[in-house]
Amino acid sequence: MSTSERLIESTRELLWERGYTGTSPKAILERADAGQGSMYHHFKGKPDLALAAIRRTAEEMRATAAGVLDGPGTPYERIEAYLRRERDVLRGCPVGRLTMDPDVIASPELRAPVDETLEWLRGRIAGIVEEGKAQGQFAPGLDAGEIAAAVVATVQGGYVLARASGSPAVFDAGVRGLLSLLAPRTS
Repeated sequence: MSTSERLIESTRELLWERGYTGTSPKAILERADAGQGSMYHHFKGKPDLALAAIRRTAEEMRATAAGVLDGPGTPYERIEAYLRRERDVLRGCPVGRLTMDPDVIASPELRAPVDETLEWLRGRIAGIVEEGKAQGQFAPGLDAGEIAAAVVATVQGGYVLARASGSPAVFDAGVRGLLSLLAPRTS
């Protein structure tokens, strides 16, 4: 792995663990096992490196979500697969956690990939809800955007509640609750 790749990967890990403010250039260099001038040789500074790391994390999250949401099954089954996919619940979402970092939110450049990724996710899920409505699996009166927002809010809020309680049980309960509300009605 090249030095710039080690720097990006180390920054990704540190942002997830400590947030932007808690991630110092020194910590990045130590984690990447890189020399002092390496960061400035490859990047303009910490904000530039953080942006590369956030973009990479956002791309990875999109790819993981798309792998499940674009998979086989009915619209309900694909949403269920997304909600039930394997996650490190107690560690939280590497993208969602960035929304709690005041320095990321204050920077339009650093916030953009976070917002774009969450917007993409809501849009993709809304499209699946529309598919389900067209197939008669979901009620025709459902607002696809609102359902998509509820799915994303359940996941992101579930991470927060699980971290607060120290147990993934509340995340799982939220997922089960949302799925019971979304379950296709049978006559």
